Amino acid sequence: MSQQSQPSAAVQGCNDFVIKFANVNGSGSASANELFARSIIRMGVPVAPRNIFPSNIQGMPTWYELRVSAEGWLGRRGGCDMMVAMNPQTWDRDIAEISPGGYLLYDSTKTLPRSKFRDDLHIIGIPLTELCNREYKDARQRQLFKNIMYVGALAALIDIDPKEVEKLIGEQYRGKEQLIDANMKALKIGYAYAQAHFTCPLGLRVERADMIGDRIIIDGNSACGLGAVYGGATVAAWYPITPSTSVIEAFSGYCRKYRVDPDNGASRYAIVQAEDELASIGMVIGAGWNGARAFTATSGPGISLMQEFFGLAYFAEIPAVIFDVQRGGPSTGMPTRTQQSDLISCAYASHGDTRHVLIFPEDPYECFELGAQSFDLAERLQTPVFVLLDLDIGMNERLCKPFAWDDSHVYDRGKLMSEADLEAGKDFGRYLDVDGDGIPYRTIPGTHPTRGAFFTRGTTRNAYAKYSETGADYIYNMERLRRKLDTAKKLVPAPILHQAKLPTTIGVIHYGSTSAAMAEASVLLEQRDIHADTLRVRAFPFSDAVVDFIERHERVFVVEQNESAQLRSLLINECDIDPKKLVRVLHYDGTPITARFISERIESALSDGNAQQTRKVAS
Repeated sequence: MSQQSQPSAAVQGCNDFVIKFANVNGSGSASANELFARSIIRMGVPVAPRNIFPSNIQGMPTWYELRVSAEGWLGRRGGCDMMVAMNPQTWDRDIAEISPGGYLLYDSTKTLPRSKFRDDLHIIGIPLTELCNREYKDARQRQLFKNIMYVGALAALIDIDPKEVEKLIGEQYRGKEQLIDANMKALKIGYAYAQAHFTCPLGLRVERADMIGDRIIIDGNSACGLGAVYGGATVAAWYPITPSTSVIEAFSGYCRKYRVDPDNGASRYAIVQAEDELASIGMVIGAGWNGARAFTATSGPGISLMQEFFGLAYFAEIPAVIFDVQRGGPSTGMPTRTQQSDLISCAYASHGDTRHVLIFPEDPYECFELGAQSFDLAERLQTPVFVLLDLDIGMNERLCKPFAWDDSHVYDRGKLMSEADLEAGKDFGRYLDVDGDGIPYRTIPGTHPTRGAFFTRGTTRNAYAKYSETGADYIYNMERLRRKLDTAKKLVPAPILHQAKLPTTIGVIHYGSTSAAMAEASVLLEQRDIHADTLRVRAFPFSDAVVDFIERHERVFVVEQNESAQLRSLLINECDIDPKKLVRVLHYDGTPITARFISERIESALSDGNAQQTRKVAS
């Protein structure tokens, strides 16, 4: 089947379609697929790429899904209009995912029986292996350049300007002329074959536009790493864990660029790969106690191991920042799939009456902005601050507005007593609340040779940090910590409200990576004459605006990506909300939530007089 078959009702789409690549992990396809995505961006058309990769070693199935959207939608749509099927292991699953009338591009070197195809698809067979074997002798080259050949074929099939792809190849291999020439050759072979054997372009096509503006494309983990640099972090301690490792890798790269003394070459930062997660958070807390801005990056299993140290930092009131790139759980769960599964474990990390500050960025821009702000918050509040993103934000590149930083920004070190204050005899009680906001004054060890705080303890003490098991002293500390949490409500990032075009009694609360899908879902609901106000929560503890939003609506849907409705539970527990008022919309199969899923679940619940709770096990 080397020619394109002609089923009826072909899928049509100009700058509006989904293409998916089914490859084998370790085949070199990732760079080719990224090259394809960036070439469409260079055509001025927004894209939303997503990697779906295994937690096992080379040879396992991997997918790359690319949404092309003239409307600028960056959430996952669901389904695909074209499948580039390069993995025989997943063939049946892959072609089943293609929309009727869609396109299947495959390597036709080996003849497949008719039963392996669907009659309602346009079949595009290109003998990629045969072409590569003819042109290249080295086995690895044959594999690598097969990927570039299908990029060339796709450029012809969907009308991407090949010059844009060539520019990207030149940029990627600048200074390596031999690699540039070899990639250009493979690209042209694929392009020429598609033009010679198929009608180009297909029903799906890319048309040059100007819809990118000044936006950049970057992954959330890299943005967190840069945010940590701008936030003043000088110490990072960590233990590798998917999907957070690249946060530290990015921080390390940016530190080598921005934190090396230009005069003497001395590094003004410290990065330690600890022996485990428990050791890493211990180092971070030690650095924080001694006045450094310090952080770690981890995921759910690491959060589990760090619990006791979180309790120490909370009760001893030591600033620290934790970037938690969430994945599927429980236990080892799904290491390379996305979820929002750590809210409860982070909010109440440690035993006893503990409440932590949580930050929920929605995209790489907020990973940078709120990631940097979290270091100010940690020192202002003298407490751990958790920045909760997830794999979808952290490891997938996304278009976002360019990062901005005010060079006049002064870091908020919080309530620090100076040597002059101590020398003047100011009353210093390490855990003394003198302002009524629950936040005591602290000293950096070494501020004064004999005064201030040099050591701390995790057990009960009085306001002057002296050992005490007196009930009154314990109650004083716990009530002061509660006042500090109330203060935090006014300092954390405020929620973002979007009001419907018409007055409504329906509300939707969401957070983090659900925002892209939620924005599109609001439009879909509006098209069905369902109007809903939406509130994107950006932090815990919840501000009064969150409670006011819930009280103003008769029914509030809570959209999240976990099985146990963790945000809903926090709202009920912390805001004293009637559980019947909050309707679950849960998606937790490891893939990013889609606008279709959200809108269908809300519409279904509204059509049921009882507004039954709705959840999702698999998409």
